[in-house]
Amino acid sequence: MTSASTTTVATAPNAAAPAYAAGSSAAAAAAAPSHPDGIVDLRSDTVTRPTAAMRAAMAAAEVGDDVFGDDPTINALQQRIAADLGFEAALFMSSGTQSNLCALLAHCGRGDEYIVGQLAHTYRYEGGGAAVVGGIQPQPLTQQPDGTLLLADIEAAIKPDDAHFARTRLLALENTWNGRVLPPAYVEAATSLAKSRGLARHLDGARLFNAAVASKVPARELTKHFDSVSVCFSKGLGAPVGSALCGSKELIYRAHRARKMLGGGLRQAGILAAAATYALDHHVDRLADDHALARRLADGLQGLPGISVKQPDTNIVFVELTQAEPGEGAALLAFLRAQGVLATGLVGLRFVTHLDVNAAGIDRAIAALRSYVPRSATTR
Repeated sequence: MTSASTTTVATAPNAAAPAYAAGSSAAAAAAAPSHPDGIVDLRSDTVTRPTAAMRAAMAAAEVGDDVFGDDPTINALQQRIAADLGFEAALFMSSGTQSNLCALLAHCGRGDEYIVGQLAHTYRYEGGGAAVVGGIQPQPLTQQPDGTLLLADIEAAIKPDDAHFARTRLLALENTWNGRVLPPAYVEAATSLAKSRGLARHLDGARLFNAAVASKVPARELTKHFDSVSVCFSKGLGAPVGSALCGSKELIYRAHRARKMLGGGLRQAGILAAAATYALDHHVDRLADDHALARRLADGLQGLPGISVKQPDTNIVFVELTQAEPGEGAALLAFLRAQGVLATGLVGLRFVTHLDVNAAGIDRAIAALRSYVPRSATTR
């Protein structure tokens, strides 16, 4: 990477950073709140903090005991998200991991199998819950760079009806996957294949609304081929807690029993549902600003030696270190942290934009990355 003085990183924006893409709200992004500690936190969109208006909505929420089914704010949220995504019913969950696990337990029994991507969240990052809790066998398949599974691989993974094999019951997809939007034609083809072979279809839609905004279609257009969908309120939408699982009334009944076993009964949870409802009302369209900031970051890093930057579909930017020495990723993360910029990764870096990051923060991250001198360069 190019060498520059590190004394100006905190204050000097990148003058060459591109303007926002047409159709995004530059003014809104520039005016977005920044981290109260002066940190540019790009580790994940899960680090967002509830806005003052969201906190007010939470404080004013009408609540009841949701275990008895009489929390009106929870009930209203469940009815709304089910209707918005085109399903009969929905169930509020404490997290996306809980929501996905309840879906798997509702679709599959012990000794059953679900087909999933090798790098999918439900397989790789959720503690093996399906196997540990449900006795459900995952059949992971290699994912393509865009997050898709080859149709031929799905077809080959479906087991025959034979006592030697686990019973293949479900296909699980993820949209977005690593910030990539699954191609609609692929989703239709993959789910049609699964349906033709008698499999149910589940969508991990943790960032479903990012996919919808990027695709400029209603979210229900992205869910219409699935029997169940999990969607998070606590990522780009900015709520502090919560996800929802949507499906048929029968499936949600089974998922409710699973949630109970997992300790998921919540009492006066309307204060959490109020945050999610506020997010649906006010934070969906503004996801376009996060996407514009991600493009701003990617564009600002183009051309730097030693790195490769993938153009983002949504709000996640991956930076690959193409000429890195061992430990270079950790060294770069430590350098960025010293400059007040937080990211994740080791071999490559991941930056995620969200409502607590503004244009000035992105320019600060660009300047910090541009000022970094690889350790290999200092030893030549």
